[in-house]
Amino acid sequence: MLQRLDELGAELSRRTDAIALIGLGSAGAEHDRLDEHSDLDFFVVVDDGAKARYLEAIDWLAAPCPVAYSFANDRNGRKALYADGIFIEYAIFTVDELARLPFTGGRLVWQRTDAPDGLVDCGPPPAGPPYDTVEFHLNEALTNLYVGLHRELRGERLTASRFIQSFAVDRVISLLNLTAEARHRRDPFEPSRRVEQAYPPEVLPLAEMVPGYEGNLAAARTTFEWLRHRFAVHPVIGDAIRDLLREADAAR
Repeated sequence: MLQRLDELGAELSRRTDAIALIGLGSAGAEHDRLDEHSDLDFFVVVDDGAKARYLEAIDWLAAPCPVAYSFANDRNGRKALYADGIFIEYAIFTVDELARLPFTGGRLVWQRTDAPDGLVDCGPPPAGPPYDTVEFHLNEALTNLYVGLHRELRGERLTASRFIQSFAVDRVISLLNLTAEARHRRDPFEPSRRVEQAYPPEVLPLAEMVPGYEGNLAAARTTFEWLRHRFAVHPVIGDAIRDLLREADAAR
């Protein structure tokens, strides 16, 4: 997969309007994470006026290997599958656009001799949520459980599962990121990435928090008890969640 990036870099080097190729994610600075399940993420930096050509035509992309499938997934780029099974996601930017992008961990695969310095360092750090505090994430998790249980009682099980087993669990992960030491590198853009390597099951019991469509009540009870044993839950919202759990048990 890294060879494919090198091949793309070689193809771009033959084009006068390409400036740089930047590997991202497991193809970036942390390429030791690359394995058989990885995809290939990258940015192509081009001259002003060249972006539309690189977005509309994929001849440069197909130079190392035929492209079996592709589609525009963003106004800046595409997802594609090579005939040999390598899956890629890429975006095309000018230098000025790149400078305004939040990204980390980029690796310069190739650059033109006159490319500006600092291409992989120009992005600002990713912005956190509006209130990245224990109080915010705790109360968001509790109110996610509260809303989710009401929707479960109404019979809206799918949306209930999203509030209970997705939104609330996202806040649990944020709480751990603020209060616990991770044993693995975390993804600054997607907290659920590599969370199993960061926190063992005794710290983050995901199997019980995310049991599936039929398991909203059990999931809500697990997450609520997890929160209650680790943080000071306000008695009003705590009692309201207990009442909903009892009501749901009785309804069953």
